[in-house]
Parts: sequence; structure tokens; C-alpha cells
Amino acid sequence: MSFAFPLAFLLLPLPWLVRHILAAHAPVAASLRVDSMVLSAALPAPGHDDRLGNALIISAWTALVLALAGPQLPVTRDIVTASGREIVLVLDLSGSMVKEDFVLDGRPLSRMDAVKRVAARFVAARRGDRIGLVIFGDRAYVAQPSTFDVDSTAHAIEVAQIGISGRSTAISDGLGLATRRLSRSDAQSKVIILLSDGIDTTGKVQASDAARLAASHDIRVHTIALGPDDLESQPQSRDAVDAAALRAMAEAGNGTSFRVRSMEELEVMAASLDQLEPNPMKRPPMLYWQPLWMWFGGTALALVTLLVLRRRE
Repeated sequence: MSFAFPLAFLLLPLPWLVRHILAAHAPVAASLRVDSMVLSAALPAPGHDDRLGNALIISAWTALVLALAGPQLPVTRDIVTASGREIVLVLDLSGSMVKEDFVLDGRPLSRMDAVKRVAARFVAARRGDRIGLVIFGDRAYVAQPSTFDVDSTAHAIEVAQIGISGRSTAISDGLGLATRRLSRSDAQSKVIILLSDGIDTTGKVQASDAARLAASHDIRVHTIALGPDDLESQPQSRDAVDAAALRAMAEAGNGTSFRVRSMEELEVMAASLDQLEPNPMKRPPMLYWQPLWMWFGGTALALVTLLVLRRRE
């Protein structure tokens, strides 16, 4: 604890000084002569000492001086301010996302569950950003409009179900819908994060052209290719990822492409993405002083009230 006005403590001996100054200037001769018997009846009995009353007076004055001194406590608090960034996650909910080729704690995990774990945690830590969610299968839908309530976006990711928007892979539609939403935003920084494991199968527009359109609106496009196999190394694999196409989308969208084959790489990707788009919460905490004078002032008022009631009795 510290005090904003420590010089106020010089007032502590003021009542004692006033009492002694008044006593020094008190008249020596009495202006009224009273019979000794009457005087003895009016004065307190020998040995009588109002210790409680004196204690109340001293305590009230001390509490009042403490309030005037401005006691305060240092408090640190994280700064949560708007970062000026808006992020839209574009999440693939096609049928191939059910494939269990990720491993967590020795147990198989589907691509969808792996993405949910990492993406939801990534979003929940982005306080200060506006974040929305677009999901796509046969068609693209806005699952969560952009909001500062990142917990609601994280929840939307956790409850997303494969098949709700069809089981195909309309990547270009998802990018186009996210671009349309962000192009209307007044955010200083606009970002699309595309998480997919497949090839664009239903879009009428090339996905790279959709990413290029986003870049023309000053929107960065980061892509994340999910799955152990890709068409470059395993062209015959049924669930191979078109990593080259996703890389081309990121290049056209002035962003970065990530290749994720395991749960560990998914964790590394989230950390790398956090470096590309710095979290506004990673700022030094703010230090401010919390005043406490009202507690001492209230105590002084309570003691004076008690003293007045006691004198009336």
C-alpha cells in the first residue's frame, strides 16, 4: 500500500496541539464561585476515566487523516483493446474430414476433431480481434458472424458437424463468401484462414482466382492443408490433399501455406500463425492505482456517529 498525499499525516497531532494551546490560554481566575459541595456533586467521581470515548475520538481522527492521505493499492490488469484486425476462418466440412489419420495420446483422431481442438483454442486466445466462421461442403454458410466474442466463435467451431452443408468441397465458394463479408468491413487488417483437406470439387470459380480476388480487397489468405498424403507424392490416394492448389491459393492471397500431417504439426502451425498475425493480448499489462480512501472515510464517519449516539445516552 502507498499514499498519494503522505504529508497529510502531519495533521495527526493537530487535536493534541489545539488542546494544549487552548489550555495554556485558559483564564486563571474563575468567573463564577460555586460552593464546594455543589462542585463535588457536578464533577465526575475520582478515578472516573472515559477511556472508550477517548478511544473513539482518537480512532475517528486517525481514520480521517488516513483517508486524507489517499491510501492506494497497485493493481495490474491485461489490456484488452480492439486490434483493428478481423479474421474469418473458412472450415472444410466435407466428407473426407471424418478420416481418422491423426493421433492424439496414442489414439486415432479424425481430421475434423483435430482441427476443432486446435482451431477452437487458437480462436479463444485471440481476444481483441473480431473473428467469424464460414463453413463449406456443397455450399458455404456463415456459421458465426465476425464478433469480438471469441468464445462464441470457438463454440461454433466445437459444435460444427460434418454433413451439415453437404459432403463435397466447395473451397472457392467458402473463400468467396468470406471475401464478401470482409470486403464490407472497416477493419485495418483483414485475414482469411482456410482449413481444408481436399480438392475443390463443386466451385464454378477456380479457388486461386477467389484468393486473388480477396487479395484485391487487401485481404490476406492463409491456407492449411490437412492430411498425411498429398497428390504430389501419392497421386493414387483417395483422400490425398491437393497441397499444391492450397499453396497456390496462399500465394495468390499474399498469405502463407501450411502443410499439416500430424497433430504435432497442427500445434506448430497454430503457433506459427500466431506469429504471422500477432495476438493483441501479448502486450505488457497496465499498472494503475486502486484508491482506498473511501473505506477509511467511511470508518471515520461510523466512529463519529457512534460517539455522538454515546454522548446523547
